[in-house]
Amino acid sequence: MHLGNSIICPVTGIPMIIAAGAAAYYAFKKSRKDFTGGKNGGKIGGKIFSTVAVTAFVFALQMINFSIPTTSSSGHIVGGILLAALLGPAAGFLAMCAILLVQGVFFADGGLLALGCNIFNMGFLACFVAYPFIFKPLSDRNKPVLASILASVVALQLGSLAVTAEAWVSGTLTSHPAMFAGLMQGIYLAIGLAEGVFTAAVVVLANRTNLSAKFSYALSALSLILAGFIAQYASTKPDGLEWSLLNMSESFTYQTQGYLYSMFELVQTKTAVLANLPTLFANISGLILLAVLMFGVCSVIMFKNGEYGKQ
Repeated sequence: MHLGNSIICPVTGIPMIIAAGAAAYYAFKKSRKDFTGGKNGGKIGGKIFSTVAVTAFVFALQMINFSIPTTSSSGHIVGGILLAALLGPAAGFLAMCAILLVQGVFFADGGLLALGCNIFNMGFLACFVAYPFIFKPLSDRNKPVLASILASVVALQLGSLAVTAEAWVSGTLTSHPAMFAGLMQGIYLAIGLAEGVFTAAVVVLANRTNLSAKFSYALSALSLILAGFIAQYASTKPDGLEWSLLNMSESFTYQTQGYLYSMFELVQTKTAVLANLPTLFANISGLILLAVLMFGVCSVIMFKNGEYGKQ
């Protein structure tokens, strides 16, 4: 669901970047509550480590594309609901912002011009719509499995609709928007169901351990295994968005002209230093960069919250 620069025009992309920045600032303010809750452990080191571990785990999961049966497409776990469920919606949104920023800047996975759209589609809709209105009410009624599956499906369905709307408003999707939306809805329904089952399993296990240090260490080890080994065997089939675009190629006129497009493309070409490196080195480097970024974000939140003086 990572939109590239050519699918979004500046008239759509730049306001969405500004909106994503405003949402990130709001989440930064609200995340103080998430960091003082009981999920992340009692000590500051435990809170930061568990947040970094969960974020790295979702980052690694997004590297693993799996084939969708009866189609020539593949999908990967997005992880918005998982982040919100384990970290809280505000901290989970910041974690998704960090993931998408590292992917876009260092891997060219998702365009920089489309960064705001990608944050909205995969982060905001999951953490601030599907989580509070679907996951939390069901989870509070002790139905974490149903909450995880239903919220994951809704989050991806909303995200796929948002992709269609953004492409249409940008003038890239020139005809048959309903048909494109139908393709996206269908393929992301399958991906959402798979993600929901996986999310439910992790959420249930996390609830039992209360995000203990052992659980965080286990996630860290799994992240290294996923990024360093299993990612090399991920499906090479087009992902859900790419598959939908291929099936609707005659309906798209890509945005590849103009100064702003060229500027974003040039900047991304310069920053995407991991895009052409060997998979193992690139993925592990990405994990390290993400861990450093999230550690910095968590440290600033703790400092602003006055937590560093409470050891």
